[in-house]
Amino acid sequence: MATGAGAGAGLTRPLVMGVLNVTPDSFFDGGQHDTTDAAVAHGLAMVAAGADVVDVGGESSRPGAEPVPLDEELARVVPVVRALAGQVRLSVDTVKPEVAAAALAAGATLVNDISGSRTLWEVARDHGAGWVCMHMQGTPRTMQADPRYGDVAAEVGAFLLDGARAARSAGVAEVWVDPGIGFGKTVAHNLSLLRHLPELVEAAIEAGCAGVLVGTSRKRFLGNLAPGPDGEPGGLEDRAEGSLATAVAAMVAGAGMVRVHDVAPAVHAARLYGPAA
Repeated sequence: MATGAGAGAGLTRPLVMGVLNVTPDSFFDGGQHDTTDAAVAHGLAMVAAGADVVDVGGESSRPGAEPVPLDEELARVVPVVRALAGQVRLSVDTVKPEVAAAALAAGATLVNDISGSRTLWEVARDHGAGWVCMHMQGTPRTMQADPRYGDVAAEVGAFLLDGARAARSAGVAEVWVDPGIGFGKTVAHNLSLLRHLPELVEAAIEAGCAGVLVGTSRKRFLGNLAPGPDGEPGGLEDRAEGSLATAVAAMVAGAGMVRVHDVAPAVHAARLYGPAA
């Protein structure tokens, strides 16, 4: 498996995690890959484009999203993981321990935990898998209602490092931390987190983490930062350039992995960046 740059532990270039939403309602590509066949085809396309990891999710975490019943999420995720297993490293994006365990049993090796919960890292540990600790204020349904922090970089960093140290102490060998751009954050909060990424990277490596994972792809704050000619925020289709720019900025800041919808340009950027890093 390729390894990522700027994040220590033998990493040679940033990894690219492709987003595979097996959902009807995800904010960018909801409904495009919500059958097993369509999801598997898209996953294979991301593999062909050079994705190092494919992150399979069966429950939308867009602002305002409602939880999905357990049986439904399992039915969305497990067949896709099983079909793609052996083609690429697979991650499961979930908050449910039952879904994480089933996906790991089907061939995933990384739990992308947007809840940052002890329960999920215990599942990862018990299966000998990696764990991503992500920060979110609130839940997807409430997180963008009125997010507030005294010092967003310090508070998010403390949460992530506490979780990472606990998981490492309990026997999780591979821990990634993710500041959760857009998950209970304003535009100003997101920009502050991006500015302070080098400090988070340094602290994460000192804590024994595999590295920092950053996901900015197609998120709303990019549209707010780059309004159209009419002054209105840029829509989903107008955020490709901002997505790539912030992914590259994260790489330069030392992130070991970026999570993206548009795999090919991110892989190209990571390969260009790697030899020069």
